[in-house]
Amino acid sequence: MYAQPTQRVDLRHLVEQYVALTKPRIVLLAAFCALIGMLLASEGMVPWRILVFGTLGISLLAGAGFAFNCLVERSIDAKMARTRARPLARGEISAGGTLLFSGVLGGVGSALLYAFVNSLTMWLTLATFVGYAVIYTVILKPATPQNIVIGGASGAMPPLLGWTAVANEISAPAIVLFLIIFVWTPPHFWALALYRVEDYRKSGLPMLPVTHGSEFTRLNILLYTVLLLATSVLPVVIGMSGMFYLVCALALGGLFTWYAWMLWRDYSDALSRKTFGYSIFYLAALFGALLIDHYL
Repeated sequence: MYAQPTQRVDLRHLVEQYVALTKPRIVLLAAFCALIGMLLASEGMVPWRILVFGTLGISLLAGAGFAFNCLVERSIDAKMARTRARPLARGEISAGGTLLFSGVLGGVGSALLYAFVNSLTMWLTLATFVGYAVIYTVILKPATPQNIVIGGASGAMPPLLGWTAVANEISAPAIVLFLIIFVWTPPHFWALALYRVEDYRKSGLPMLPVTHGSEFTRLNILLYTVLLLATSVLPVVIGMSGMFYLVCALALGGLFTWYAWMLWRDYSDALSRKTFGYSIFYLAALFGALLIDHYL
């Protein structure tokens, strides 16, 4: 009779480990971007059914992709300081259990999108799952230093998915939202890879700082950040946003470019960390500015 509290603790710990597989913070960012896409596609209020089940379905499929990613990369994760605490890397969860968990999340997410949103969003979200979990994780990531550029297409999908959930079509504004995150991904990730280069060297993954060195990677970060600044103006060019967003985009992009310039000129791990941290703030602030401008 004294075993029940321990059993409850063990069950809670197991649940926490499975939740950790889904990389909740990244799922929240994906859900935020999808929500922005929904709100931007709507002239008024987003129908509650699309808002709730669209966000939930996209989040579940994102979590399924991350869990599958952890399954494929468990041996690599065990070699890296940043990832060795993940449940699969520590051997706390079985491969079979993870595969089943990923399948259930993906199945439920797809069913919700098909039943309560629309088939276009369901198929696009499912394609995003395949793109990230299979094409990026299994094929591209171990094969080319351009993995994050090509694979970034999957990570750029959430706002487009949010848009199609409401509009049930892919239009120019949805493509622009996709392009912003697509161009943002390389400088964001390479800033992390620079100060984690020894981790990636141990892992055997052909990340750009490992294969081409720090200076080349920093130059690419700068070039992509300049391209991002130009891409971030596209909502104004197509008439999607106005002056408030333009000012915010130029200010946010200008600071990002300054970080990239300083990183290229005088590298330090501390500056690389700051650049990575700012890149996350940048994306959230840019999409927040898009949303505020939409309702002005």
